[in-house]
Amino acid sequence: MSPPLLKLGAVLSTMAMISNWMSQTLPSLVGLNTTRLSTPDTLTQISPKEGWQVYSSAQDPDGRCICTVVAPEQNLCSRDAKSRQLRQLLEKVQNMSQSIEVLNLRTQRDFQYVLKMETQMKGLKAKFRQIEDDRKTLMTKHFQELKEKMDELLPLIPVLEQYKTDAKLITQFKEEIRNLSAVLTGIQEEIGAYDYEELHQRVLNLETRLRDCMKKLTCGKLMKITGPVTVKTSGTRFGAWMTDPLASEKNNRVWYMDSYTNNKIVREYKSIADFVSGAESRTYNLPFKWAGTNHVVYNGSLYFNKYQSNIIIKYSFDLGRVLAQRSLEYAGFHNVYPYTWGGFSDIDLMADEIGLWAVYATNQNAGNIVISQLNQDTLEVMKSWSTGYPKRSAGESFMICGTLYVTNSHLTGAKVYYSYSTKTSTYEYTDIPFHNQYFHISMLDYNARDRALYAWNNGHQVLFNVTLFHIIKTEDDT
Repeated sequence: MSPPLLKLGAVLSTMAMISNWMSQTLPSLVGLNTTRLSTPDTLTQISPKEGWQVYSSAQDPDGRCICTVVAPEQNLCSRDAKSRQLRQLLEKVQNMSQSIEVLNLRTQRDFQYVLKMETQMKGLKAKFRQIEDDRKTLMTKHFQELKEKMDELLPLIPVLEQYKTDAKLITQFKEEIRNLSAVLTGIQEEIGAYDYEELHQRVLNLETRLRDCMKKLTCGKLMKITGPVTVKTSGTRFGAWMTDPLASEKNNRVWYMDSYTNNKIVREYKSIADFVSGAESRTYNLPFKWAGTNHVVYNGSLYFNKYQSNIIIKYSFDLGRVLAQRSLEYAGFHNVYPYTWGGFSDIDLMADEIGLWAVYATNQNAGNIVISQLNQDTLEVMKSWSTGYPKRSAGESFMICGTLYVTNSHLTGAKVYYSYSTKTSTYEYTDIPFHNQYFHISMLDYNARDRALYAWNNGHQVLFNVTLFHIIKTEDDT
């Protein structure tokens, strides 16, 4: 195939991928059918007054926008503060409209190129027919070359037809979003003229479909933290609460561990809604007291630091017993290398899309942070990375896609100040602010399933939203 055809093939390959995704997913997204969701155990039960959103963007390696996903807040249609909530919902829909507008403009640009190619191909086809009718007057060699050229172009004709259809589909999506935006604007101007419950269900349905789209994205780099959403106010100033990132979609159990020491009681709730209402389902009495607040639930087991030691414990909730324990070699403990707030937070256990991690400091690394990837079954250290960031200067830290993000304080004004990539063994200083609403954070952990940060904020259990920059890998990148 000649170079121009290779270029066209690359364009068609990229647009076919976009078109296929758009035709399969977006019709149901922006269609906003009236199918009602029944998800009593989801985050929609958090609070009738608050909600949270998820935003993701994707680009191909050449910098072209593939898609932008904005999941509206889950409570925008509650009966309280209707005007403000509808205005927020309108802003989310307008974000979607802008994203589709960008995609539409780029699609139309490439579409004009394809139309030009189609015209040239049809003209070539007509000339070929004319030449074929009179081929006896031409040399056999020239005729054969022209026929081979036409044979290369013929398979592209049905592809062009499909592309024209997909381009029309994008225009329809744009019109549907515009119509929805107009409806919401009308509601905003005349409160009470619409069925809020119906609108609420439609937004939830859209959010579910957008989350399904997000699952197709690869790991991303942290760009922004928003929120928080206050889920509950309970317990002492220090503690931890979490869900299992590897649990199934129907399993939304919540675990609650109050205080940073002198405690062995773990409380379990079947859902966020039960957690908010205080409907406890089970209590576990651990064989050892824990140290700090940096525990993690991963694949059905609780991983925690045993009090006054550098021993990590793996405790199975289903079996009700310890499955493994191992000393974390050279790791400081019992307030030797804690976070800035103290509380025996020397060893921080966490999980992300890649697996289980331990973050701590050693004398050998001059009190700076060490990152170790752990075997979830044996707790053996599989690999470690030594950073240059002092552990005692860190407010908190969390892992996303194999990158450690460190905050510079646990108090007001804290921001994500430093990151270290285990993939490239490199670091960079960052400036990602977030709102420390209750002035003192003693636990901050990322949950890969929810794509949110769970935090214990001065006796308040809160959620932070994260914005990740994603790169979609194509077959050409492999």
